[in-house]
Amino acid sequence: MRRALLRLLLVPALVAAGVLTAGPAAAAGPVRVTDFGPNPGALEMYAYRPAGLPSGAPVVVALHGCTQDAAGYALGSGWPELADRWGFTVVLPQQVAANNANRCFNWFEPGDVTRGRGEVASIRSMVAHAVTAYGADPGRVFVSGLSAGGAMSAALLAAYPDVFAAGSVLAGVPVGCADDLFSAVACMTVSGQRTPGQWAAAVRAAAPAGTTEWPEVSVWHGTDDRTVNPANALDLRDQWTAVHGLPQVPASTTALPAGTTRHRYADADGTVRVTTYTVAGMGHAAPNDPGTGPRQCGRPAQYFADTVCSSWYDGVSWGLDRPGGAPYRPARL
Repeated sequence: MRRALLRLLLVPALVAAGVLTAGPAAAAGPVRVTDFGPNPGALEMYAYRPAGLPSGAPVVVALHGCTQDAAGYALGSGWPELADRWGFTVVLPQQVAANNANRCFNWFEPGDVTRGRGEVASIRSMVAHAVTAYGADPGRVFVSGLSAGGAMSAALLAAYPDVFAAGSVLAGVPVGCADDLFSAVACMTVSGQRTPGQWAAAVRAAAPAGTTEWPEVSVWHGTDDRTVNPANALDLRDQWTAVHGLPQVPASTTALPAGTTRHRYADADGTVRVTTYTVAGMGHAAPNDPGTGPRQCGRPAQYFADTVCSSWYDGVSWGLDRPGGAPYRPARL
């Protein structure tokens, strides 16, 4: 009852103040999938599959932000364009108003981010459905999301490191940052409250006991984000480099277009485990780059910034551009 009251009072105010993201209206594209399996989080599943997609193709799970929907996020992010180009399935979970008045994924609710429970369990069912119904490759499943979807992406990587090979967090927050709406707001605005080891402990606590293999993680954030403090990107870096046993010092730094700086954090063999992308001057948004060029993707929309195509960079890092059924392998320096 207390949480329901908090949502009624706080969430509409946050949206009105611009604290929670808004997005484009629904558009044609992904197809609704029903009866995908156990759905304890009461989410909806949408999927986009290129015509003639063979079995053994990868899967990308793409998670929208608050008040967005699956179809709008598909258009803005450009994942279906890349699926047509490279050949993979896009799974798009969709939040419903009955779960959250502004259709935010409930990344701050312990009952929705704990393995086997709530919304993360529903998304796990969607992945399992894609593997069985579409013949997708269970070794090449990836996840990406914006804002609340980004925080849920991080939660999925922690709860299901045995399901997701890699993932990206766009304008999101670290795993274990909040456990109710009040702490979620604090998490979005204040950071730096824990050491790398403490952040890593939150990931390990969420994962199955004895986990030793961890997903690769990329983190995207704009320097002018007034909704989610950009320092959260540093906390995410600290969290996942510590999980992988790496120092918080990049092994390489690269200047990319549109004022984007990429830092890569690699192990002793030169295998990249964590990557951060900082986009100068960008607010609270997912980077995209509408156009027909080989590195472009997405459509103009609110909370998508015309900078670089983050989906393209993540997709290449995950090897989605490689033809055939090559096993997933992390990028190397």
